[in-house]
Amino acid sequence: MRGEPEALEAFVRRHERWVRGVIFGVTGRGDLVDDVTQQVWTTVWQQIGTLRDRTRWRAWLYQLVRRAAIDANKQWKRRWKSEIPIDPDMPFGAGAASSPEAALIADDRHRQVMQAVQSLPPHYREPFVLKHLEDWRYAQIGEVLGLPVDTVETRLVRARRMLREMLQGVS
Repeated sequence: MRGEPEALEAFVRRHERWVRGVIFGVTGRGDLVDDVTQQVWTTVWQQIGTLRDRTRWRAWLYQLVRRAAIDANKQWKRRWKSEIPIDPDMPFGAGAASSPEAALIADDRHRQVMQAVQSLPPHYREPFVLKHLEDWRYAQIGEVLGLPVDTVETRLVRARRMLREMLQGVS
């Protein structure tokens, strides 16, 4: 792909949403997604030659994205000590609403859910986002996080339970 701008551009278009979802899953911060995404694609362009087994590109890309997101989160935490709410316009939208009132309700619900996801501890948030926002299989999640499938399942059950408790009574 190196030296083939059109191929890289097509690759970026195909996987942009996935990369953004991984970044959000790692950081829990919508306000970091754009900057980290841009950094990731620059790194991909520079390091595509290090991909030895082309059949494992997804794991290779995931590790690049994860490292960039962790680094960005650390930098952000050093600069800012207060918590800023997540960006309610994250690309995991609530879908089309049938009326303006329904749209407002859906937007509010979406914001509440995303804030609840953001507040999950990282070791629960990351597999949750990969499973429920990116539709990964348990085995894929376990492989890239270096966890047994049983541990992935346990973390997902606990994340769902925590979210249910956080969102209880929210309509």
